[in-house]
Amino acid sequence: MTETPNIDNTHFQEIDRERLFDGNTPSHAPRILLLYGSLRERSFSRLVTEEAARVLARFGAETKTFNPSGLPLPDDADATHPKVQELRDLVAWSEGMVWCSPERHGAMTGIMKSQIDWIPLSVGAVRPTQGKTLAVMQVNGGSQSFNAVNQLRILGRWMRLITIPNQSSTPKAFLEFDENDRMLPSGNYDRMVDVMEELVKFTLLTRGRSDYLVERYSERKESGEALIKRVNQRAN
Repeated sequence: MTETPNIDNTHFQEIDRERLFDGNTPSHAPRILLLYGSLRERSFSRLVTEEAARVLARFGAETKTFNPSGLPLPDDADATHPKVQELRDLVAWSEGMVWCSPERHGAMTGIMKSQIDWIPLSVGAVRPTQGKTLAVMQVNGGSQSFNAVNQLRILGRWMRLITIPNQSSTPKAFLEFDENDRMLPSGNYDRMVDVMEELVKFTLLTRGRSDYLVERYSERKESGEALIKRVNQRAN
């Protein structure tokens, strides 16, 4: 075995291939939560999200979409606010998420960021986002850009989500919808379908195994050291 003198062998574990590949895979439809980042009456991020939800349903997923209207600014209310509770309950329910934001002033919108900021990294012993899948999309009023999706990727990694490789950026979104607010056939539509297909595949592959996929040596070590410390304190 290779020498690794700095590793604490008490908490180091070899890769458990049986647990990784033969986990207890759920049989229900993949549960996908969709968030969008605009409150305009004709919000193109909402319209793309609604179209994505239809595609996800075709791929066999169960979807729920959160309406951010009425969600307070982070720290302007406490976590018992009904809209905050609604959002957190939906995140807990989900096995994967779609985040879709307009690009405003070269960045995601404050509405999008506020939703993400209300999602905690942990609630007691439960981590609402860790190990779940994420797809990121953006819409643009002008030419194509990737500023918003790049920022959403950073946030997804920070929230310990499994952020899939593919993404969607729709330029001149106002040209992509008909009078019934349905997305027109185009390469942009096809790309959105690609992203949803990939999201479902990654969700099916990882759910039931996500706890193991994100289990960490450093956290096992930290928890073990904290337990030893508590035991010693009680003994004294």
